[in-house]
Amino acid sequence: MKRFTINQLVIIGLVAALGIATKPIVVPLVHIITGPLFIPGGSLAGGFYMLWLVLGAGMIKKTGSGTVIALTQALLAIVLGIYGTHGIVSLLTYTLPGIAADLVFFFSVNKKYNLIHYFLAGALANTCGAFTVNLFIFRLPLIPLILSLSIALFSGGLGGIIAYNLNGKLSKLKVLNEG
Repeated sequence: MKRFTINQLVIIGLVAALGIATKPIVVPLVHIITGPLFIPGGSLAGGFYMLWLVLGAGMIKKTGSGTVIALTQALLAIVLGIYGTHGIVSLLTYTLPGIAADLVFFFSVNKKYNLIHYFLAGALANTCGAFTVNLFIFRLPLIPLILSLSIALFSGGLGGIIAYNLNGKLSKLKVLNEG
């Protein structure tokens, strides 16, 4: 944690909290669409709360920042016992998407992230989260699982695009002045 500045730690805390706060608002609305299809709502809604993880990792531009954000979210979910918590399994279901986002951002030249990085980070993070939750909680049959993961990929990518646009707006405001 010593390699993060105070400003970066504040960003980590804020985006982690925003991701946790977004979930109970978005998931019930999405259940209207996913419920009749017997698909977990998080597959579609995940893109909207994973965007905060991707945004934070993209703003901070340090290896492992997505993982730290995701771990912070996991700890918040466990400690607060918030909506949608899966108990101690939350350590995996929240943290693995952060690792997935970090993997995408790792493969950039000089930490110059573009729209493709954000799209892939969101898509991979949400798909990883949907798969992990399915593995430990839902255990969907093959066809609903493929549909769920396809929706997660699309939704996560869309969340990544939104994160990219938000980061552009925030960088113009000089929210994070350091590299």
